[in-house]
Amino acid sequence: QVQLRESGGGLVQAGGSLRLSCAASGSLFRITSLGWYRQAPGKERELVARFTMSDDTMYADSVKGRFIISRGNAENTVYLQMNSLKPEDTAIYYCNAYYFWNDYWGQGSQVTVSS
Repeated sequence: QVQLRESGGGLVQAGGSLRLSCAASGSLFRITSLGWYRQAPGKERELVARFTMSDDTMYADSVKGRFIISRGNAENTVYLQMNSLKPEDTAIYYCNAYYFWNDYWGQGSQVTVSS
C-alpha cells in the first residue's frame, strides 16, 4: 500500500512563492508517475503538474512558466515549486502517485494566495 506524505503550503501574498513536498512510501519499486493536482472550492480536481510514466513532465496551461515539478534525491519524492502565485492558485493541493494501475493520494495541503 503506497502512502503519500505532503508538506509545505500555507498563506502567501500574490507574487510570492511556496514549495510543496511529497514523499511516497510502501512501494517495492520506483514510482515513475508522480504529480500534483489541486481542487478549489466548488471546482473539480485538476492536474497541476506531473511526471508521466515515461518520466516526461506535463503542466496545466495555467501554471506553465510559473510552477516547476522536480524529483528529490531520495527515491519517490517529488516537489512543486510555485512562483509568481496568483489568487486563482488558491486551492487544496494533492500529491498523486500512479503505481501498478492504482491511484494514490496525499492528504492535501492548503495553499492560499491573498491579493
